[in-house]
Amino acid sequence: MQKVLQKIVDSNVFKIIISNPTEKSNPFRKIVIEKKTNGFQSSKYTEKQVFHDNISHDALFDYLNDTVLLKYKQINAWSDGIEHILLVSKKGVCNYKAKKVETAVAATTDNNRRKNYILEEGSVIAPLVDMGIFSPDGRIIKAMYSKYKQINRFLEIIDDEISCSGKKEFNIIDFGCGKSYLTFILYHYFTNIANIKVNMIGLDLKKDVIMKCNEAAKKYGYTDLRFELGDINGYKAPFEVDMVISLHACDTATDYALYNAINWNAKYIFSVPCCQHELNEQINPEKLTILSRYGIVKERFCALATDAIRGNLLEYCGYKTQLLEFVDLDHTPKNILIRAVKRQTTPKQTKESALNEINALIKEFSFSPTLYKLILK
Repeated sequence: MQKVLQKIVDSNVFKIIISNPTEKSNPFRKIVIEKKTNGFQSSKYTEKQVFHDNISHDALFDYLNDTVLLKYKQINAWSDGIEHILLVSKKGVCNYKAKKVETAVAATTDNNRRKNYILEEGSVIAPLVDMGIFSPDGRIIKAMYSKYKQINRFLEIIDDEISCSGKKEFNIIDFGCGKSYLTFILYHYFTNIANIKVNMIGLDLKKDVIMKCNEAAKKYGYTDLRFELGDINGYKAPFEVDMVISLHACDTATDYALYNAINWNAKYIFSVPCCQHELNEQINPEKLTILSRYGIVKERFCALATDAIRGNLLEYCGYKTQLLEFVDLDHTPKNILIRAVKRQTTPKQTKESALNEINALIKEFSFSPTLYKLILK
């Protein structure tokens, strides 16, 4: 390995990414070294902080040797037109290759800083490779960059809440998991990035999907993730649920997912609704007929009204609720993500206000929403 490190240093390298710690106890999940005017700067990333070191040109090899040897499994480095890739197996066997790159990674200056994503390029993340978003050596496939950003945005929305929770273990249910792309990524985030133990269950109605997802979880070594065949309505959780995920559960299936989460007193709820047809078929306004005159306006208004009612019902049930803009992974239109976090206490006035707003909307448009009936009738 030392010969390879020396070769990288001698190649006039201007950027190095060190990733994949060999031990979970390693406080730094990633180290980025960038060339500066008078040497190099090292940025060492923990889960919540970054620490900087200045390195002279002459000290770069010693720094890499001390930092990398037996501590990390991967190095990606760039010199003019060349990417150097060093992978280290569990047994300590090195695999090095150098390849030409069409567009070299630009040296970073103070005015040229790329966004730091939770899922960093240069890390080999098996589900992202299988999804075609990462190459086998951890590079982002250019045509999939938008999906890469979308997945990171989803993780950021979750990370905003759980990073300050102090919890070291989560029990999570993913309703309507489908092919489970985000389920796998979420498991990776918790276990390999946040260093939080999770017990996760993905639920879906398709037997073949469940079988393939369980096979994939086994292949990835995700031992605390399993998939079950079942209906959201009436599902009995095998443990005390901390978090409920519901992505693209069709129409009223989202309501049953939210209802289960409320009944379980789940601390966190993250839901991206889909196919909101229920209110579209019910709308019959007394005065605001303009909102039902045009098909596309009627459809969009009813979808927004559905989520507004869901948000208020969650507030009524004691959750601090936000409706966030979220770009769907499978479709181009922008979507809404419901993020709800259980409050310790909710003022009576807050609950009454949320319910009064719902009742006024229901009265005006003759709505009869499923979640409303499940909670209040």
